[in-house]
Amino acid sequence: VQLQAFGGGLVQAGGSLKFSCAVSGRTLDYSNRGWFRQAPGKEREGVACINTSGTGTYYADSVKGRFTISRDNARNSVYLQMNNLKPDDTAIYYCAAVPDLSVYRCDGQQIPSNYWGQGTQVTVSS
Repeated sequence: VQLQAFGGGLVQAGGSLKFSCAVSGRTLDYSNRGWFRQAPGKEREGVACINTSGTGTYYADSVKGRFTISRDNARNSVYLQMNNLKPDDTAIYYCAAVPDLSVYRCDGQQIPSNYWGQGTQVTVSS
């Protein structure tokens, strides 16, 4: 399994960015998708998760109304549209394949190391 994330970069507060993550290989029981982030000195947190069919989502309170997760199963891809970015959104962002038991809590603890994409940096300047 390989997850490859694209996007990220430097943006001013109030700006927008969009991530995409391409998934190759079979993820079997980890068919849900999620975006997670880790800021310096902070624990990793689940930002947004989406179930296999795309009909159910979870968002962290800090991003509700600003971020939108979506997926295109035909392209084996998951996306994260981030609007109205704030300096507190500065972090390294990761996409991951998420098991059923974790999707609605968007908890990354049960995700094996090989079901994570490489991190991509987002820096939001004030």
